[in-house]
Amino acid sequence: MTDDRTRPNEQTREAERAEAETHSGADRMPTPEEEQVADALKPDPEVSKHEKEMTERGAKQKGEGRLP
Repeated sequence: MTDDRTRPNEQTREAERAEAETHSGADRMPTPEEEQVADALKPDPEVSKHEKEMTERGAKQKGEGRLP
């Protein structure tokens, strides 16, 4: 890496402004077939149980780094 400092030109600043205003999102909507597959999926009860355990564990966390 170089330690040379440069000043951004107007073209660079305009590109940065445009990028800052860009919002994230899906690149496309799901197809009807993809929607049907997603709707047919059933949640895994083990995953749900694990998520609840981890939520409780995090809520009861004590020690350094814990926010009041």
